[in-house]
Amino acid sequence: LSFLFEQLMQLYSSCQQRLNRSLRRKQHSVLKRLRKAKKEAPPMEKPEVVKAHLRDMIILPEMVGSMVGVYNSKTFNQVEPEMIGHYLGEFSITYKPVKHSLGNKNTHY
Repeated sequence: LSFLFEQLMQLYSSCQQRLNRSLRRKQHSVLKRLRKAKKEAPPMEKPEVVKAHLRDMIILPEMVGSMVGVYNSKTFNQVEPEMIGHYLGEFSITYKPVKHSLGNKNTHY
């Protein structure tokens, strides 16, 4: 397990390598709730959604397959293997992207 962790640290940027120092208390509690939800889930079914406000938490390999509800008022995302190393906030956008009209061709600025 430590070998896997060392390989993972090499893939992270220097900012994300702060995970090597330690996890904060809130991050530990989210991981604990994710483990509990996975353990209590029936076989071949998705675990219960764990709600979190931690947009700055780095996705770890043990979180794969869990349902994490990152707060933006409406969405819940399932953690997938491609998300490892990214932040939870990257997958839960907090605004609706604006779609501007193309405007008139004859308009000059």
